Amino acid sequence: MRRADSIRLLLLVIIVVVAGAVLYKIPMRLGLDLRGGVHVVMQAEPTADAKISEETMQRAVSVIERRVNGMGVSEPVIQRQGTNRVIIQLPGVYDQEMAINTIGKTAQLEIKNPLGETVLTGADLIDAQLSRDQVGRPSVAVEFSREGTKKFAQLTTVYQGQAIPHILDGEVLVNPVIQGPITGGKGQITGQFTIEEAKNLAVLLKAGSLPVPMEVMEIRNVGPTLGQQSIDRSMKAGIVGVILVFLFMLGYYKMSGFVANVALSIYVVIVLGAMVLLRATLTLPGIAGFILSIGMAVDANVLIFERMKEEYRAGKHLRAAVASGFDRAFRAIFDANITTLLTALVLFYYGSGPVKGFAVTLSLGILASMFTAIVVTRLLLNLVADRKPGLLQRSIAPKGVAQ
Repeated sequence: MRRADSIRLLLLVIIVVVAGAVLYKIPMRLGLDLRGGVHVVMQAEPTADAKISEETMQRAVSVIERRVNGMGVSEPVIQRQGTNRVIIQLPGVYDQEMAINTIGKTAQLEIKNPLGETVLTGADLIDAQLSRDQVGRPSVAVEFSREGTKKFAQLTTVYQGQAIPHILDGEVLVNPVIQGPITGGKGQITGQFTIEEAKNLAVLLKAGSLPVPMEVMEIRNVGPTLGQQSIDRSMKAGIVGVILVFLFMLGYYKMSGFVANVALSIYVVIVLGAMVLLRATLTLPGIAGFILSIGMAVDANVLIFERMKEEYRAGKHLRAAVASGFDRAFRAIFDANITTLLTALVLFYYGSGPVKGFAVTLSLGILASMFTAIVVTRLLLNLVADRKPGLLQRSIAPKGVAQ
C-alpha cells in the first residue's frame, strides 16, 4: 500500500469512528412534525399608542424570535400570516400555558418611584439572567444600560428606605425597599419565583417588550404519534431504497459496485454524524433531502465507473484508468453538486422551519457525497487495484475482452 493511501485510510477510519461515536452518544434532534410540540397562532391588537404596521409586525416577530431562542427550543417556526398574525411552532414544548406566558406577554417593565412616576423601563436593560438570591432562591439578575445605570443610581439614592415598585404589564412584580444607593448598574429581582418562572421572566426582560399586545387566536398540541409513524415509514422507505441501490450497484458493477456500497455506507454514517454534531434538526422534509442526497452520491459513483471503463477500454493500465476516470468525472460531479448546493443555500436563506431542515440535510449530503465519491471511493479502488487487480479488471472490462 502506498504511503499516501495509508495516511488517507487512517484519516478515514478516524472520521468514521468519530461520526459513529457521535451517533451513539448524542440523540438526533427532531422537528415538530416528528417530535410533536405546540402550534400557536397570535394576532396583533392595535392600541391608542400603537397601530398595526409593517414595521410593528417586524418588531413583534423579532421579539418573539428572541424569546423563543431564549427558551432553547430547537428548529422553531416563526413566520408571518397575513398582515397582523404570527405563526409559532415549538418542537418539544407541550406546556401551552408556559409557552403563552413566555412568548405572548407584552412584557412592559416599569420601575416607578414612590410617587408613582415611571423612572426606568425595560428599554433601559441590556441583560437579564437566571440567578439566585442570598438564601439560594431563584431570582433574576439584571444589568442596566449606561443611561439606565444613571437613572437607577439616582432613584436608589433619593428614595433610600422607601419602596420602589417593579411593574410588569400593569401588575406589581416586586416592591423592594431600597436599603442604599445602587450605582454599579446591576440589580436583582427577587420574589417567590420557581426556577421556571425566574427563567421565563429573564427571557422576557432580555428579549424586550412587544410593540403591540398579541392575542392568542389558536393554540394546540401536535402529538408525537404521527411523527413516530412518519419516522417508521420513512425509515422503511429509506432502507428499501438503499437495499435496492446496493443490489443494483453490486449486480451491475460487481467489484466496483461493492466498493461504491462500502463508500455509501460510510457516507450515511458521516452525514448523520455531522447532523448530530452540528445540532441540526431532522424533519420530514429533511429526511427527504437526505434520501435525495443518497441518490446523488450513487450518481457520482456511476459517473466515475463509466469513465473508468472508457479509459480502461482505451488501453490504459488499471491504476492509470482509475486515476484518469476520477479526473475526467470530477468536473461533471462538481458542476452537478455545486448547482444543487446553491439551490439548497437559497432555500435555507429564504425558507423557514421544515424548508430549512430540507436545505440543511441536502447541503450536508451534497458535501459528504462529494467527499465520499472523490476521496473514499478513489482510496478504496486504489486499495483493490493494488491487492486484487483481477477483480477490479473484470468489473470494468467490456465483455468478451481478454483480461
